[in-house]
Amino acid sequence: MKEQVLTRFKELFGDEGDIRVYFAPGRVNLIGEHTDYNGGHVFPCALTIGTYGVARKRADKKLRFYSMNFEQLGVLESSIEGLKPEKEAEWTNYPKGVIWAFGEKGMQVDTGLDLLLFGNIPNGSGLSSSASVEVLTGYILKDLFGFGVTNQDLALIGQFSENKFNGVNCGIMDQFAIAMGKAEHAIFLDTATLKYEYAPVRLKDAKIVISCSNKKRGLGDSKYNERRAECEEALAELQKVVDIKSLGELSEEQFEEYKGAIGSEVRMRRAKHAVYENQRTLKAVEALKENDVETFGKLMNASHVSLRDDYEVTGIELDTLVEEAWKVDGVIGSRMTGAGFGGCTVSIVKDEAVEHFIEAVGSAYEKKIGYSADFYVVEIGDGPSRLA
Repeated sequence: MKEQVLTRFKELFGDEGDIRVYFAPGRVNLIGEHTDYNGGHVFPCALTIGTYGVARKRADKKLRFYSMNFEQLGVLESSIEGLKPEKEAEWTNYPKGVIWAFGEKGMQVDTGLDLLLFGNIPNGSGLSSSASVEVLTGYILKDLFGFGVTNQDLALIGQFSENKFNGVNCGIMDQFAIAMGKAEHAIFLDTATLKYEYAPVRLKDAKIVISCSNKKRGLGDSKYNERRAECEEALAELQKVVDIKSLGELSEEQFEEYKGAIGSEVRMRRAKHAVYENQRTLKAVEALKENDVETFGKLMNASHVSLRDDYEVTGIELDTLVEEAWKVDGVIGSRMTGAGFGGCTVSIVKDEAVEHFIEAVGSAYEKKIGYSADFYVVEIGDGPSRLA
């Protein structure tokens, strides 16, 4: 892959100067969904699939972008001066947003760039192709321009750029999981404090399988911001009766005690999901520490039910993938992952069942939905790096 992207860069932009190659992973969240903006815990891991980037500094102010995933768009040009989001800028709004965010944080990018990207994350799948591009861009800027930032800073800058430049009110999880990834470990992250620990994921005789629904969704125009607002409203109502800063501070018992303060049944269910999902995540990490993969799987299943019934972010595509997965012998746990409304599910499947799982779930899905799903058997990888 490294050779392929380098060759393509040289064909497009010439082979002179200091050309560098980079990689940033995608991520999958094993459990803890829609908790990251509610002050709860998440449990994501970086993957060995992700985004490759080739970059070189320019002597002028010009930015030239090319994506091997969107070759029909050709080379998209702009300037480091007067950066602002533009519909016609397409995917380049993500790297431009990060360049802008560095400037906002007092790190001025003073010359232009040639940048080529190629992602082997399925686009629109919910495996964080956008956050992967943001962290990758930040890592490239840090390396090329010598900015003194940590990988954790890169996560925060990526989130800031997505919130303020691209207008998606995302939490910190995606960028953090990608920037801080560690092979064979998931990251147990308290999104309220950014305290984290690495927890080894030992699946013994099982694999992580991502099932991609192939239903595309855009975060900015999905119901994501609506769910966020519902939780904020529920929190404000609860704060009248209990001293909390976020929903993630409540135990299940406390929630049951105070939930009467929430003025609508819908908001009550949204808040219930945030509280109970946070507690499920705490229990899931404990289970993994004790090598109890079975309990981990049951908690994944319960997470999906809550996302379907209380948070209402699944939809027929994701529900079909999960419900068909639950029917397969050898599936330890399965749930939707990511923001929902399309995207992917994550399943833990015993080695001997993986092939049957893909065949059975794939054919049932196509029969019901009318188009096929894609399946990826994935491994947990490291954070961003320079390859050459």
